[in-house]
Amino acid sequence: MDMKKLGMTIAAVAVLAGPAEAIEICSGGNRAARGVTCLVDADTGWERGVKWRLLDIDAPEISRPECQRELEIGNEATRRLKRLMAGGYRIADSGGKDRTSDRRALVRVILPDGRDAGQVLIREGLAQPWPNKGNKWCGR
Repeated sequence: MDMKKLGMTIAAVAVLAGPAEAIEICSGGNRAARGVTCLVDADTGWERGVKWRLLDIDAPEISRPECQRELEIGNEATRRLKRLMAGGYRIADSGGKDRTSDRRALVRVILPDGRDAGQVLIREGLAQPWPNKGNKWCGR
């Protein structure tokens, strides 16, 4: 998918989801082709087959954690984001792309009360601001 189309796809879903549309944890492959909406972890997800990353936060890794504590907090953070989004949300595309090879759309998840879900995770100690100063969950 070209980057212009990717950005337009995210923008097209910017007013999406309500309480009846609880987001699930991702499973299976071919997510773009299947057009899935799901969470990979507490800072990465898919919205109708478009991969996104939360802007300005870094959440603990659950796929390749550096230590057991990072895995535990990462799972807790992912469950918390899922609960936050279960009440409804909208995706606000920043227009930027991240620096990884898959060039995920950089977005904010805005909750019905106007809060930024990423900032909620930071305030609750389940994520840290990006750019970060190391892996605080593993003591570095």
